[in-house]
Amino acid sequence: MRTYAQHPQAKEALLLLNELQSYFKDELIKASELSTQPSEFISVEWLRDQGLHGGGKRFEAIEGGIFNRASINVSQIHYEDDTTKHYDSATALSTIIHPANPLLPSVHMHFSWTILKDGSSYWRIMADLNPSHFNKDDKEYFDQTLKVAAKAYYSQGTKAGNHYFDIPALKTHRGVSHFYLEGFNPTEESGEIFTRYFARNVMDTYVHILKSHLISQVAPSVEQRQQQLDYHTLYFYQVLTLDKGTTAGLLVHNQNDVGTLGSLPSHINRNLLQNWQKCSPEPINELVSALLTVLPDDKVCPITIEVKAKLAQAIREFNHRKM
Repeated sequence: MRTYAQHPQAKEALLLLNELQSYFKDELIKASELSTQPSEFISVEWLRDQGLHGGGKRFEAIEGGIFNRASINVSQIHYEDDTTKHYDSATALSTIIHPANPLLPSVHMHFSWTILKDGSSYWRIMADLNPSHFNKDDKEYFDQTLKVAAKAYYSQGTKAGNHYFDIPALKTHRGVSHFYLEGFNPTEESGEIFTRYFARNVMDTYVHILKSHLISQVAPSVEQRQQQLDYHTLYFYQVLTLDKGTTAGLLVHNQNDVGTLGSLPSHINRNLLQNWQKCSPEPINELVSALLTVLPDDKVCPITIEVKAKLAQAIREFNHRKM
């Protein structure tokens, strides 16, 4: 049985993020119905400490639809009964959508509300468009949505987003449009109002981009599918070596490894990852080497549930050695 945080604002945050989770899932299903492969989602629940300190529920796309991988996770972790923890609760929605067709862009979003033991609290807001095949119109549409939805915080969020998703070793970024606010509390409205408005705008824009591509039904070339595989490898590299949120989630506990790594695509280019290992600085090169050790020895390398569990453990062991 899962327990929930008792703080009124934590309860409000959970209601809001559950609402957004269901809305996004339903809109993605509607979009998929424009294709010959309508998608379905299953619900998966997990518990922190057998539910004593919360847990979460995610919607995962079933294989065979329009998605390579798609996960929409809402979690609430709380330690109101534990004075040794520095925060009371953290309530979050994290989602990554990887379409199967390389002409359709991926998207990542994260919205979370954290309450600390000292009584302070803040939002974390992220949204980024991740195409494997660049489309100028998609980027401009997504950028404009961020500008409208973020209001006065657009410049601050895009500057921080561009920095967060930078990959210095490869001289590139993950994605083409980035937004990130950390420790955020808007001054002219409540955080709940800002987050709902921002999230709904980004979700609606992404669904509209999906629909526009699904209506055109352009078949991808072999080269475009290879480009997607290579991009998915870049996504894998950035998430597992540079993304602080992912690493922190894996180090705190091991009770939701598959969910924490739910953003990983179904396959990557193992040879490309090996090449990047050689040009990565220390200690990232050591981490990539550890990841390669647990990956299947296939050029087109599958990232299964079993592989995710091994990757999570490899990351924990690597970070514990470095501490």
